[in-house]
Amino acid sequence: MFKNMIVYRIAEGWQSDLQVLEEALSKTPFAECGATQERSAGWVPPRGEQHGPLAESVAGQWVLRFMTEAKMLPASVLNRKVNEKAEHIEKTEGRKPGKKEKKELKDEAKLDLLPMAFTKQGSMWVWIDPQARTLVLDTGSQARADEVVSLLVEGLPGFALALVDTQTSPQAAMAHWLMTQEPPAGFSVDRECELKAADESKAVVRYARHPLDIDEVRQHIEHGKLPTKLAMTWDDRVSFVLTEGLQIKKIALLDAVMDGQSRDDGGFDTDVAIATGELSRLIPDLIEALGGEGRTGLGAGLPAALQDRAQASETLPVRLAQAGKGTGRVALTGPAAAPVDTAPEEAPF
Repeated sequence: MFKNMIVYRIAEGWQSDLQVLEEALSKTPFAECGATQERSAGWVPPRGEQHGPLAESVAGQWVLRFMTEAKMLPASVLNRKVNEKAEHIEKTEGRKPGKKEKKELKDEAKLDLLPMAFTKQGSMWVWIDPQARTLVLDTGSQARADEVVSLLVEGLPGFALALVDTQTSPQAAMAHWLMTQEPPAGFSVDRECELKAADESKAVVRYARHPLDIDEVRQHIEHGKLPTKLAMTWDDRVSFVLTEGLQIKKIALLDAVMDGQSRDDGGFDTDVAIATGELSRLIPDLIEALGGEGRTGLGAGLPAALQDRAQASETLPVRLAQAGKGTGRVALTGPAAAPVDTAPEEAPF
């Protein structure tokens, strides 16, 4: 059900109420794009039933679904239409349109073409755990997550959020696990990894379906290439890829999760119960593996020990070597701010 996760912590002051949430979502329901509308977004019933509730509760877990629709208008088609309009003016009036007029022609051409454009829809699962006070978004794009967060914060009184922040940065932790080949308890390192240089070269090394317990990986890290992605497995039940921005991607439930489940057990409630049941245990275990949460309160400033990426990259190999001799804890914090959206053009959600 969930393929990606961006995790937020909900403020203590928010009073969870499913009916209030339903009323807030009903103010921004999804509607398909109008004839000259480029994009539409809003909430749809999670079960897919017409006129069904926009917020579903399954075993105490609240599930929502956010839908978007966008008109596909290739730049080449739009430019051709603009050129046709400009040529018509030149032939009929004996002059070339100026810069301002060309902009107006572009807007006019867009309105002409939008009613004939194809549409592309995308949806995102949204999960609220009222007891754990977490919001989980099924996306790997921070820009798309921001859109959903903005809607929820604007529509729900007292609904304040912060990205989950940890005492040890994911990048420092991943580097330590690769250097020492000692993953945290309950986790194992799989066979996929991306290392990126922090200097001007921006060199990238990727491993896919390849053992990572080799000297070559350690040498890359010692020379300043730091992990940006690392494939892992939790408790032999869930595999995923952890990113430097504490995003969790490529989530897959393994056979151990489905053992004892009948093929006839499928359905919305079962899917939600299984997915949230597993992931609600994975999230705190991963946070603990990264040293626990570092945020002392929503809206608090950055911790004094926070260092930027460049500073961390200069000293990390030395500290990793020292950490391997001792407890294995690397003192970095993050992410205290939203990670950069590295793939804004990927398919919706």
